[in-house]
Amino acid sequence: MSKLQALHAEQGQSPWLDNLRRDWLGNGRLAEFVGSGVRGVTSNPTIFAKAIEGEDDYDEQFASLVPAMSVEAAYWELVTEDITHALEVLRPVHDESSGADGFVSLEVAPELAHDSAGTLRAARALHERIGAPNLLVKVPATAEGVPAVRELVAEGRSINVTLIFALSRYDEVAEAYISGLEAYAAAGHEDLSTVAGVASFFVSRVDTEVDRRLERLAGGEGGDPEILGLRGRAAVAQAKQAYQHFVRSFSGPRWEALASMGARVQRPLWASTSTKNPAYSDLLYVDSLIGPSTVNTMPDATLAAFLDHGAVARTIDDDPDASLKLLHRLEAVGVDLSDVASTLETEGVNAFAKSFDELLQALTDKATRLSRGPR
Repeated sequence: MSKLQALHAEQGQSPWLDNLRRDWLGNGRLAEFVGSGVRGVTSNPTIFAKAIEGEDDYDEQFASLVPAMSVEAAYWELVTEDITHALEVLRPVHDESSGADGFVSLEVAPELAHDSAGTLRAARALHERIGAPNLLVKVPATAEGVPAVRELVAEGRSINVTLIFALSRYDEVAEAYISGLEAYAAAGHEDLSTVAGVASFFVSRVDTEVDRRLERLAGGEGGDPEILGLRGRAAVAQAKQAYQHFVRSFSGPRWEALASMGARVQRPLWASTSTKNPAYSDLLYVDSLIGPSTVNTMPDATLAAFLDHGAVARTIDDDPDASLKLLHRLEAVGVDLSDVASTLETEGVNAFAKSFDELLQALTDKATRLSRGPR
């Protein structure tokens, strides 16, 4: 049994792969990841930008598409083909787990992050277009995205709520899922087990932003050692508190009424789990966040590191009081965690939009070259 397989078998955590490339679909690499214990795949506009711009595997299909459709429509054709093939690779995991795992996530266009109605239309269209039970459409957890999540769940759709950076926003996301399930049940659906969801709580970016603020508050690298000593601790502490919120949200009479109809919990998914600061452990956001009913989506390099030297042990709730005290301490020294979350949400939405725009421009340039023909 690999360490990834042990994560699920012994600790109830599902390791997912935070990357997707077309050559992995053709050469069997994605199937190898699944064989080693990967139980799902996440994608985002940045991942697709790197894949499409960095590989020539897309050129033939793209050349056949652009004479008949816009560049953006051709992009969605390219992406849909990759996602469809990935869903096929993960489908056995989905079936063997009775629908609990084996998911592949696809994000709505970044330009819709602050457009509830547009998000609803796009998410519905992706679900209908792809039509696979193990598809999770990703919706950003913006103020405009959360109401869309509730409506989509109320329609019986499985959603990955992404770009969560704050505990308060996480609570809103959990409420959207639960109330959406209640609405779905009230509409006459007696089996809720067909609806699945994850709440993607981003971690490493939190430390990057908080560390920057701590260094400023401390007066630089040689400044206040007590403040500097708080660096690299915020993200894990906040994720551990998110798990406490998860346990509270998905327990008690209200949740039990839904569970009796087959409802599945909306699992916390730890995202952005590659370590950005080389001074920190390369598995800081993996080893520290292991526990039941959770997902950790890791880039392939982080997966390889965990297989090599990761520790399979429950850590997510080892000392919740300490993590809460750490968050209070950060606030006390002047780190406004609400402002951190707001900053990171804006940066996250903008980063995905930038990747999307740059990719469309690169494809437009390629379409222009193709239209000119060989020289």
